[in-house]
Amino acid sequence: MDKIVIEGGIKLKGEVTIGGAKNSALPMMTASLLAPGENIVSNIPHLKDIQTMGALLKRLGVEFHIEDRQAYLKTDAIKSVEASYDLVKTMRASVLILGPLVARTGEANVSLPGGCAIGARPINLHIMGLKKMGAEIELAEGYVKVRAKRLKGANIYFDTPTVTGTENLMMAASLADGVTILENSACEPEVVDLANALISMGADIKGAGTSIIKIKGVNSLKPLNYSIIPDRIETGTFLAAAGITGGEIKIKGCNFSHLDVLITKLSEAGITITHEDDTVIVNGPDRLNPVDIKTMPYPGFPTDMQAQFMTLMSIADGTSLITESIFENRFMHVAELKRMGADIRIKGSTATVRGVKYLTGAIDRVYHLDRGYEKIEEKLKPLGGKVRRVK
Repeated sequence: MDKIVIEGGIKLKGEVTIGGAKNSALPMMTASLLAPGENIVSNIPHLKDIQTMGALLKRLGVEFHIEDRQAYLKTDAIKSVEASYDLVKTMRASVLILGPLVARTGEANVSLPGGCAIGARPINLHIMGLKKMGAEIELAEGYVKVRAKRLKGANIYFDTPTVTGTENLMMAASLADGVTILENSACEPEVVDLANALISMGADIKGAGTSIIKIKGVNSLKPLNYSIIPDRIETGTFLAAAGITGGEIKIKGCNFSHLDVLITKLSEAGITITHEDDTVIVNGPDRLNPVDIKTMPYPGFPTDMQAQFMTLMSIADGTSLITESIFENRFMHVAELKRMGADIRIKGSTATVRGVKYLTGAIDRVYHLDRGYEKIEEKLKPLGGKVRRVK
């Protein structure tokens, strides 16, 4: 496994351009299953998860390749409806083939997913929704087996908002008979992005970005040709990088409106943030103020930024409370921060972070970085970061 070696103590300064959102790219790739022909997804990030999804789609019969920042997916022939455990285990988003496959072919056999070890994250809400749409479901030998000659519109209520559940059922409903209404839906920008992509294919979808989404099924869709939104988590990470190093970074190609709560909290910490169009300029202070946060579904504070914000607070002047309300196991980074000298104590779903003067180097693992960030070491180097990857 590779390592990334970092020499710390440097204020990051310069420009960085944000890539496409992984959490838009993955459902967009599975949406290609809904329509035969050549589908094109632009602004695609070069990440391990993208390659994993591409390998999975190839096994289904999709011709897949990437040129520059465009993914080409030729979906004329679906030769298999099975997603095996060896691929699904590494990436939970693999479950997003379930809805499109059933809608297109009438069946799907998908292994129960793996991915990050941050809690159970069950797919029971996906299964519940497909059942309501008339599908026959069988759980056997670690697989979800779904059959439906033709899905039918239904009223579906999510007990808790689910991003992948909302996306899966929105895709399935696009080719169902009649009207499907999804209540208590996820409102994330990536859900809206997928809805816009489906609409460009000919789907009839209203209400994406609100808790109630209405989908009127159509007989067929045309191939996808769509450019995905910038990655708000990558943007937030570089905002945090400027804040924690006391640096100044110009972040280009981002969507400021997707970051409201995060920017509010970073500003409370003493970080100065200004923006114009798709460019944000961020200046870190000499010392950070302590700030309390609680992760919530969008538009609340994003759980995917909780670890980065905790790292900021670990060197703030004072004590912060960080509450994780989305995933029960998402404090796994705390042990590593403590190895770096952070003073953090956990009780239940809340971490008490007492700021220290500085952290020291200790961490030795890059797997999750490579899943979520495109060549992050190459983006840090132009900012003055002394970073190198070694085998």
